[in-house]
Amino acid sequence: MAGHVVPHFHNSAGVPIIRVGAKEFMCVGAKPPYDHPHVFLDMGSDDEIICPYCSTLYRYDHHLHGTDTNPPGCLFDVPAAA
Repeated sequence: MAGHVVPHFHNSAGVPIIRVGAKEFMCVGAKPPYDHPHVFLDMGSDDEIICPYCSTLYRYDHHLHGTDTNPPGCLFDVPAAA
């Protein structure tokens, strides 16, 4: 079992670039019910990655903390399992 929670980000605002403080995360597209399959993205040694579903460009920003985004508010709160 993973020792940390993988952040999920959304692009409900439809912005072309979202700066994030994590290099491994899930993209959900827009908030449900307009989301796409939740896809795991890993930048590896790169500083940016494009989601293959919604074409959002995610760019790593080392000034941000793991779940912070620019523009703010792109963190998707995953509902807790019952």
